Amino acid sequence: MSTDNRCCGSGVCIINPQGECWCGQVWDGEKMCHPPLKPLVSPAPQSNESPKTSPES
Repeated sequence: MSTDNRCCGSGVCIINPQGECWCGQVWDGEKMCHPPLKPLVSPAPQSNESPKTSPES
């Protein structure tokens, strides 16, 4: 088995065809690095209730 030249230097990289390693690093075209963090987005509250309308007096 040949050594993958994309290895981060640990000697244990297992890199898939998309350039993603099991450790979470990705190949950026030049080196292995951690991907940028994605912002956390809280989901919008979901309501199962339909809007209530009051009869006009």
